Amino acid sequence: MRSLLGYVAASRAALGGQKAFMDATKFLVANMLRSMAKKLEIEMLYGQMGYASVASVSGADITITTAEWAPGIWAGAEGMPIEIRNAAGSASRGEFVVSSVNMDTRVVTLTSTVPGTVIAGDVVWHKGAYGNEFPGVHKILSTSSGTLFNIDVGQFNLFRGNVYSASAAALSFTKLNQAAARAVEKGLDGPVLALVNPRAWANMLSDQAALRRYDSSYSSAEAKQGSEKLTFHSQNGVIEIEPSIYVKEGYAYLLSLDDWMRVGSTDLTFKRPGQGEEFFRDLENSAAYELRLYSDQAVFCMAPGRNVLISSIVNSA
Repeated sequence: MRSLLGYVAASRAALGGQKAFMDATKFLVANMLRSMAKKLEIEMLYGQMGYASVASVSGADITITTAEWAPGIWAGAEGMPIEIRNAAGSASRGEFVVSSVNMDTRVVTLTSTVPGTVIAGDVVWHKGAYGNEFPGVHKILSTSSGTLFNIDVGQFNLFRGNVYSASAAALSFTKLNQAAARAVEKGLDGPVLALVNPRAWANMLSDQAALRRYDSSYSSAEAKQGSEKLTFHSQNGVIEIEPSIYVKEGYAYLLSLDDWMRVGSTDLTFKRPGQGEEFFRDLENSAAYELRLYSDQAVFCMAPGRNVLISSIVNSA
């Protein structure tokens, strides 16, 4: 990711001293870090899967399927370049730019009319992402044949992730427990993190409230309700449930965090190899500095069989 800082802005900030210069650049740096972290988190979840599936097309509008909708992917997406490909990924329908997003109706409006070749079931990708991404959590856990990290998942079932269907119903504690059983059968014996969509979180919070029983700590003077996180005990141990705006509505993930790691040469950094602490680069044809943020990493799972992808979730209104 690249951003520019003009010489004029930099020189005026420098006149005020080091603190003034830091104040002038901190918002630029912070925005770059937030943007890059968002892109990285999306890719770690859905690398090699695409951003969403098309439900319908009308003019310059594409409606995203409910199951494939993740609000965090589309929040602030105005101006984002995308590519639409067929479901198999073998054919490109074209490249487009997002004009606006209706978060309530899941309608993404593009700057140009969508051609008739785009049909329901096609997949929306970030421009240039197809064929260049590492496999994300969803891809790793849903791979049931072929190779994953050069290992034949068809031959070695412990390296094959588990997929549990919620049967087109809302996610509940019972379903989470049933999903965890799939991983326990392959050796899971420790705590897991359940990543869920915010709507699934709301359903589970209601489920928890319905199951709640009051003891001697109950006070008629003050009632406290709600939770920042949900934790319950299952056959594997503790299951901690957390909502994420990057998780699509139709899915949830039970992750044994001890089995996951990030691999690569560097985390997010502004440092240029061989340039020490010099972050800014002079542009040849502009009176400005360029600041570059990059990363070289991927997500890796040592034991996909101890993790679960929950599919076919239909959240209640």
